[in-house]
Amino acid sequence: MRVVAAFMTGIGLAYFFDPQSGRRRRHMWRDRTLGMVRRTFRRTARAGRGAAADVEGMARKAAHLREERKPDLSDETVTAKIMSEVFRDPELPKGDVNVNVEGGVAVLRGTVGRLELIDELVARVRKVQGVRDVASLLHVESTPETQRS
Repeated sequence: MRVVAAFMTGIGLAYFFDPQSGRRRRHMWRDRTLGMVRRTFRRTARAGRGAAADVEGMARKAAHLREERKPDLSDETVTAKIMSEVFRDPELPKGDVNVNVEGGVAVLRGTVGRLELIDELVARVRKVQGVRDVASLLHVESTPETQRS
């Protein structure tokens, strides 16, 4: 084993210290080695910048997962939002239902065609931003207002 190592060392020394081409070979070896080191550093730096960008992106995504607190809306604004969001559907009786908002509580008054529509309107109004509660004074067209509690 030692003989093989000594033989290989001799070949390497002869290759690099050859009087005719040794200088050129040494310079080529140095240039290739330094080039490989520079490429490795560039790749490492590029990978580091990519990882830093990924981390920053994840941090920004995490910051936006939390919804910001929206300012309290005035009663008139909430009324307008209810009218535009809830009664957007042409199937709903917009002209037969009166909407008032008092202190964030939406009061629905009027008549509707069927009983299920009352629950649907109340559920839709609850989803509107700024509505804290819903008071329903709605009734079906065929029944007087005093019979519905």
